[in-house]
Amino acid sequence: MKKSTLLVLCFAALAAISCRKEEKPKPKVIYENKADEQKDVKPDSAQIKVADLPVHMEGTKYLIHPIGDIRVYDDKARSYGSSRTNNVSYAISNYNRYELTGYFENLKFQHIDSTALYPLTDKHVQIQTVTYLNTISKRQVLVYSMVDSDTNKDKKIDLNDIKSLYISDVSGRNFHKLSLDMQELLDWNIVEAQNRLYFRTIEDINQNGAFDEKDKVHYHFVDLLSADWATTDYEPVQ
Repeated sequence: MKKSTLLVLCFAALAAISCRKEEKPKPKVIYENKADEQKDVKPDSAQIKVADLPVHMEGTKYLIHPIGDIRVYDDKARSYGSSRTNNVSYAISNYNRYELTGYFENLKFQHIDSTALYPLTDKHVQIQTVTYLNTISKRQVLVYSMVDSDTNKDKKIDLNDIKSLYISDVSGRNFHKLSLDMQELLDWNIVEAQNRLYFRTIEDINQNGAFDEKDKVHYHFVDLLSADWATTDYEPVQ
């Protein structure tokens, strides 16, 4: 019994040491000289593309077709929806009335009275959420949280890069970036009484590659009824 207890304690101690030696999370930003700037990341041609069945957000006249990669899982992993054969998932999105979530390479839009489809963007991005602002009655708007550049220089565009905030009309037209480059989106909300979208971002002012308590939080709002969706800064903590 004593030997067994000793072995258990030894394994526990080794496990604790191993945990302490785990690598720190990779930085979301890698800074480079202009001479060493990396070219735009291109989609992996080896990945198999698939489209989910279209989503119709209540109150709009457009269908949204999520486009992404087929995903392969181990037996214990979960996937969106039920479109799964063996270890391969053909479902890439999850829809909850006014919000679409997943990891999309693009979205294609289709008017309900048309067979034509057109893409949201021609850039290589990862779209993570699409939210229809159903409470803004004077203009139908979609808001997107997404990654649009390889900020950590690992030759991939994924959730390990800086997340940005975008907006468009419900048709996918007038696709427009709200947050500034190299600033991480923290959160956003809607104030219906003002028809405004408020959001916060954080800037890596000490340029250590991570976002922490030493960095600067920025506050912004957008008039959702304005023609150009210009971003306005404000300072609630001063």
